[in-house]
Amino acid sequence: MAKANKKQALGRGLSALLKDPENDIKSAQDKNADKVIGNIIELDLSFIEVNPFQPRTNFSEESLQELASSIKELGIIQPITVRKIGHNQYQLVSGERRFRASKLLELETIPAYVRIANDQESLEMALVENIQRQDLDPIEIALSYQRLIDEINLTQEQMSERVGKKRSTITNYLRLLKLDPIIQTGMRDGFISMGHGRALIAIEDTSDQLDIYEKILTKKLSVRETENIVRNHNSPNPETSSKQTEGTVPTFIKSGINSFSEYFGHKIDVKVSKNGKGKITIPFHSEEDFNRIKKLVEGAK
Repeated sequence: MAKANKKQALGRGLSALLKDPENDIKSAQDKNADKVIGNIIELDLSFIEVNPFQPRTNFSEESLQELASSIKELGIIQPITVRKIGHNQYQLVSGERRFRASKLLELETIPAYVRIANDQESLEMALVENIQRQDLDPIEIALSYQRLIDEINLTQEQMSERVGKKRSTITNYLRLLKLDPIIQTGMRDGFISMGHGRALIAIEDTSDQLDIYEKILTKKLSVRETENIVRNHNSPNPETSSKQTEGTVPTFIKSGINSFSEYFGHKIDVKVSKNGKGKITIPFHSEEDFNRIKKLVEGAK
């Protein structure tokens, strides 16, 4: 117990050191930098701002409340990591859930590792730390990989070394970004798995992707069943092809149906008879989904 109190006192001592304007540390070469960088300090929550480079955008309120309860009971087991950006100014590099949960509890301080990092290093640290989390959806991971390519200029080989993943694994995630945005959203919301998404990538036409996506949802197809549908789609038999061409959708509908699909967040089904009359079907997958569509319609009035 005495050892724990000594460690906590040390952290508070370093915190006091950083608050002193005469000891403002801006680089690893500054006086007393070795006493702070790489050490754990008790940092005022009011001095910390969230990381604008944070790849993660979804934070479940329920899981934050659960984490807050755990922190209240056991304390913060793993310190957050911050980078110093000015006098009494710090920016999160990793640990935003712990930071948010601590604010919910209205704590005054939080244990933190202090780093000296520029914007690029901060972004890279945040992205790599984020990719290694266990509770991310496949699209979040894919977007993090893409940002490492676009903003840090890492090759897939370099990413493989940084995050400890095979290059083929990274490639499979990146390919998910070729899917229609509606399907990507479905994957993020848990309607379909990464396996379903990987199967749909083999379909080049996005409207065809969406057709099969709707079948997956309405018929609750497994990954293997989806792969069979995709295989048959890419190598159809002559009889199936002739049947599909009988009810060709007019051009004026094709040009506008994507707008309907994007607005409602689902692939909209259109059937047209020979006399030009037709029917538009808007699917929904749950009571919550139905209420979401209802709000869209009411808001358009």
